[in-house]
Amino acid sequence: MSAPGARAVPGRDPGLQPERTRLAWRRTTLSGAVCAVLAVRTVLHGGAPAAGIAAGALCCVLWLCLLRTAHRRIRALAAPGGPPALAPRHAAAAALCTVATALCGAALVL
Repeated sequence: MSAPGARAVPGRDPGLQPERTRLAWRRTTLSGAVCAVLAVRTVLHGGAPAAGIAAGALCCVLWLCLLRTAHRRIRALAAPGGPPALAPRHAAAAALCTVATALCGAALVL
């Protein structure tokens, strides 16, 4: 028996959460791509020293790692039967790649 004044909660649509998560992964990889492209542009047009070239290359490698992690997660979200939980090491890798890409981009700008 429910409490007086309590409202019934409608059934949750299981398709919306994976869709929002997929879009969040896409936004994250897009922002990483922009950072990598700007890093390469800075290196090519700014006459950066060897450290700048290394930072630009590292930014691109980190973006590729993030892209791989995101692609694996998006495929898992599309699997029938609901997605499994994200492994902690994959979550840590995605967070590390995102932060490191931002730091490399910031280092090239400064």
